[in-house]
Amino acid sequence: MTWEIPPEPHPPNTKIFRQKALQTLLEQKTDGTGSAVSFLLDADYSGLVFVLKLNEHTWLRNLENGFDFYIPLTRVEQFGSTQEPHRAGEHKLDDKSAQTDGLISDIRNLVVGLSSRRGQRAKNKVLQEDILQEIERLAAEAYSIFRSPTIDAIEDPVYIDDPESVKPACSGTGSGFEIVCQGFNWESHKSGKWYVELGTKAKELSSLGFTIVWSPPPTDSVSPEGYMPRDLYNLNSRYGTMAELKQLVDIFHENGVKVLGDAVLNHRCAQFQNQNGIWNIFGGRMNWDDRAVVADDPHFQGRGNKSSGDNFHAAPNIDHSQDFVRTDIKEWLRWMRKEVGYDGWRLDFARGFWGGYVKDYMEATEPYFAVGEYWDSLSYTYGEMDYNQDAHRQRIVDWINATNGTAGAFDVTTKGILHMALERSEYWRLSDEKGKPPGVLGWWPSRAVTFIENHDTGSTQGHWRFPYGMEMQGYAYILTHPGTPAVFYDHIFSHLQQDIAKLMSIRCRLKIQCRSKIKILKAEQNLYAAEINENLLMKIGAGHFEPTGPVNWIVAAEGHDYKIWEAAS
Repeated sequence: MTWEIPPEPHPPNTKIFRQKALQTLLEQKTDGTGSAVSFLLDADYSGLVFVLKLNEHTWLRNLENGFDFYIPLTRVEQFGSTQEPHRAGEHKLDDKSAQTDGLISDIRNLVVGLSSRRGQRAKNKVLQEDILQEIERLAAEAYSIFRSPTIDAIEDPVYIDDPESVKPACSGTGSGFEIVCQGFNWESHKSGKWYVELGTKAKELSSLGFTIVWSPPPTDSVSPEGYMPRDLYNLNSRYGTMAELKQLVDIFHENGVKVLGDAVLNHRCAQFQNQNGIWNIFGGRMNWDDRAVVADDPHFQGRGNKSSGDNFHAAPNIDHSQDFVRTDIKEWLRWMRKEVGYDGWRLDFARGFWGGYVKDYMEATEPYFAVGEYWDSLSYTYGEMDYNQDAHRQRIVDWINATNGTAGAFDVTTKGILHMALERSEYWRLSDEKGKPPGVLGWWPSRAVTFIENHDTGSTQGHWRFPYGMEMQGYAYILTHPGTPAVFYDHIFSHLQQDIAKLMSIRCRLKIQCRSKIKILKAEQNLYAAEINENLLMKIGAGHFEPTGPVNWIVAAEGHDYKIWEAAS
């Protein structure tokens, strides 16, 4: 399932395409039933991967799954003669299970190889990380073939000893041990000096165990909160000046904390009107015209192509299929990385544009960590939340996969299920049909950024506030589980700080990370319990649970309807 150039002979007039594939014209069949091309491949090739190009601007992909076409090749000896090509069509061409068997075997072999090296020290770290990166690549490839809503993108957990010497498994994912703090709320802009205020808390946030802080949108904006950007190169905002922003990033770096910039790429507010009085002409350094606006947003008369996602109707939706748009955005993001010092990105309204464009932007800027806000509604039937939320998390995983795994996504599925489980004492919802966590963290934990609240859902907006008084149960869940947990500013600077800090300390001490192994022990009406990495037990809910077995478990933290144990050393 990799692009390779088959050996000669090739069909007449064949060209080499980007040094990795053949490009050849299909010839019309004599009977008028379509077009075809034929050439021989030796026995080393098991299949053919291809795309179809109709003209200079139109490429076709497989309608079934949106990926390149794939045909497993049949052998001459299987059918007796090359004069019987029609019989090959009787065989199933899309045996996805067979296609993924080899990839799954490769992943397992790599995991075994990695595990066998766990006892060796830092000299093997580069090798271990190369293996990790290959595992991630193979998992994404297997997923792209087998797009079932029950796919497990990474079947086996991966462990890394000595996290201090670990580099990112691949750009955009961090070390695996990250804990994120959202460093603002919906009202933070009102002070006019938020960068200065947040900077005074850098040392405290670092001491609590946060490794990344997510800072607010930095650009000139029509709305004071920053989510209606206008001149992207003007970094004087309601949160402070550009100089104060750069100083804030420096302060966090001095305290060992990375900083994410909140990049609003889906839409942009125009500075000028067209001849019809529509605001769709942009000024400043990125002085785009209406070709930069998608054509299917009825409010802004764009002359671009149709949107690759959902429209955000409050401002012109940007057409990322335009080369000049992508070039300018990459240049701006690189400038922000260099000029401001951002270590990565939080991507606003990620469902508004195709994840493949995000892949382009991430490869151009090589962030340490990146996370997209892919947010849509969970599944309900007659007003009741469905137990099975596979379709919801599938859409998030699809977006992550389109980015080629270069960015993670907020695990909205987990937040929604936690809401219902805690509010209605339906903790059975916290285990899916395969006995795994029911959110994105159950399928692709290294790309799942878990959270219980943010500036939209909580704060003064309160669009989807976490069940009141149950916040610590939520944090007991996300801070002990795989995935990358994110803590909301309003919670860490509140009466919850001491309890959250204790859970963060346990996570750090026991080296819980995004790929940690989890075993769900109980998922009942009023009780959920799980074992993580064989050295931590946790339970939430009013139901009774105490550990049993030969391990000596010691209570590490407890509060209202939650309890954490760690294995005695």
